[in-house]
Amino acid sequence: MSDIQKGMAMLIAAFHKYSGKEGDKTTLSKGELKDLLTAELGDILGKSQDKAALDKIFKDLDANADGSVDFQEYVTLIACITMLCNEFFTKK
Repeated sequence: MSDIQKGMAMLIAAFHKYSGKEGDKTTLSKGELKDLLTAELGDILGKSQDKAALDKIFKDLDANADGSVDFQEYVTLIACITMLCNEFFTKK
């Protein structure tokens, strides 16, 4: 597999590692999203316990307002964070 294919596989695996623990296995609940953000992106986002911040992230991600984060909404988050990291590292 190419590096991009490996990255895609890792993004898919990370999503499904956390999805479905509290219900629908194709979406992330707020609790599952918190677990994913803390475990997988804690070094970037910090280990924040700020419930208001999590609520805002969840609301902003839940584009269709169905009360869960689906794979497309998750990928949008990862893409945005990746773009911010790229900007940070290319400015140094």
